[in-house]
Amino acid sequence: MKIPKRTVTIGGEVFEMPDFSVIFGRGIWGVLIVLIVLWLLTGIYIVSADQQGVIKRFGEFVRVTGPGIHYHLPFPVESVQRPRVTEVKRAEIGFRTIDQGPPSRYADRPNESIMLTGNLNIVDCDMIVQYRIIDAIKYLFKVRDLPSTVHGASEAALRQVIGQRDIDEALTTGKGEIQEDAKDQLQAILDNYDSGLLIVAVQLQDVHPPQAVVDAFKDVASAKEDLNKMINQAQGYRNDLIPRTRGQAAQMIKEAEAWAAERIAKAEGDADNFNRILDEYRRSRNVTRKRLLLETMEEILPGLQKYILKGDKNGNLMNILGIGTAAGTVKGGK
Repeated sequence: MKIPKRTVTIGGEVFEMPDFSVIFGRGIWGVLIVLIVLWLLTGIYIVSADQQGVIKRFGEFVRVTGPGIHYHLPFPVESVQRPRVTEVKRAEIGFRTIDQGPPSRYADRPNESIMLTGNLNIVDCDMIVQYRIIDAIKYLFKVRDLPSTVHGASEAALRQVIGQRDIDEALTTGKGEIQEDAKDQLQAILDNYDSGLLIVAVQLQDVHPPQAVVDAFKDVASAKEDLNKMINQAQGYRNDLIPRTRGQAAQMIKEAEAWAAERIAKAEGDADNFNRILDEYRRSRNVTRKRLLLETMEEILPGLQKYILKGDKNGNLMNILGIGTAAGTVKGGK
């Protein structure tokens, strides 16, 4: 490149010098063009699959873009924020994770976890809240410092739910219901704030009495276990005794009913027999009386030891020697 020259008069003498002003003038325009091109290129941005692009123009929201390569006017005219809408975030209530480990290490936060139950007992509850973004615009522009807001709302929801439950429910059988109620309560609070968040899960990590009264609670729990054991044993004895007693009662009733039926049938048979004899007696009294006498004697005599005695001519019955001979031996005539 040929450098242009110019003449300069110094002390009456004329000199030729390179004219750098022309070169520098052209170079400034080139630099400016390069800078403008680079500035315009800063408007190119990429939105990944788990993000949404939120474009602001002079700080005011103008549009949302999905995954891919996009362009916006360079800063300071427009800017882009790319929140991760599929990422599940986490809030810890009552503790903080210091090191994931292994082994994991945690720091306790009793000012967050100590709370009052519905029956005025104190309990220590640690909880994890998982949430994600469902509306990027609300997430960015409706609430300031959302992580702190979620943390405070989670603690408030847990305290409200625990305050409606007995301590036994919190420590044992009611944990599932407490988690669901806390989740619903927290979602309602965040929806009221227009936070653009969805609560994915609420999980109670650890629920226990305060350290100062742990031993007393253990004694109470042991006593309740003994009580439940005794109740179960009593119910088992009751379930065994009542059916067995009912069976015996049913058997006795059946036997009594059978005996009653037998006695009734026999009595009815005896009554029928008596009625037949009565009819015969009415038709022939002497014959019937004699037949009854003979039949009665037939029934009685075979079972008796019989003695036939002979009296003397004076009718004296004192001569009864030899009475001890074999039964049925005839001593004398008829």
